[in-house]
Amino acid sequence: MPAPVILDGRIVRLEPLAPHHVPGLVAAAAALGSPAGFTIVPHGDQEARTYVFQAEAAQLAGTALAFAIITVADDCVVGATRFTRLDYWQGPLSWPLSAEPVTALPGGSIPDAVEIGNTWLTPAVRGGQVNLEAKLLLLSHAFDSWGVRRVSLRADARNQRSRAAIERLGAVSDGVRRAHSRGLDGAVRDTAFYSILHDEWPGVRLRILEQLAARALRRAPLIPATPASLRALACQLG
Repeated sequence: MPAPVILDGRIVRLEPLAPHHVPGLVAAAAALGSPAGFTIVPHGDQEARTYVFQAEAAQLAGTALAFAIITVADDCVVGATRFTRLDYWQGPLSWPLSAEPVTALPGGSIPDAVEIGNTWLTPAVRGGQVNLEAKLLLLSHAFDSWGVRRVSLRADARNQRSRAAIERLGAVSDGVRRAHSRGLDGAVRDTAFYSILHDEWPGVRLRILEQLAARALRRAPLIPATPASLRALACQLG
């Protein structure tokens, strides 16, 4: 399992999820109202503590690496996200296959492919720069630090907001798996799968930087929103 790491951005900071984040998670989740939804969100102190405990257990087991999403400007927890479904290919495959069992991976091993998921945000920061930069930080770490070959993302097929956000990143649709699993509401859900490959990452990175720049320009209308200014601002953000 890769070692926990803090990912620093201009707008958000991603910290490995820990017990001291519990009060912030409770406050961020309170604004979401009903517990029902498409993603597990901890409501109340006990649920938040259990949420963090399970995230830490998954990290120790090598199956996930969870983060609190924190705004840099006011040091406020606004949600959570994680790397999950870490895939270790252990190649190249040789023939004939060995009868020896596969040994456990050493500590610090890095995956060949990974999924980004279990992301939720308090409503006040949805649809803006927070999710975009959080995804940029995660994707940059996966592709540039770990050197993964694929990053996957998924969403309940009914969750049009999440699917649109994933598609805006530039992720490619891998299709919809019908009757894939049970949703949080108890219904049998279809799941939409997406992926970004290593060779596609430079284009996706530029696409995200341009979207961040465009949102920054909307907050500073005196700067002309020209293609040249977008590229310049994207370079500054990168």
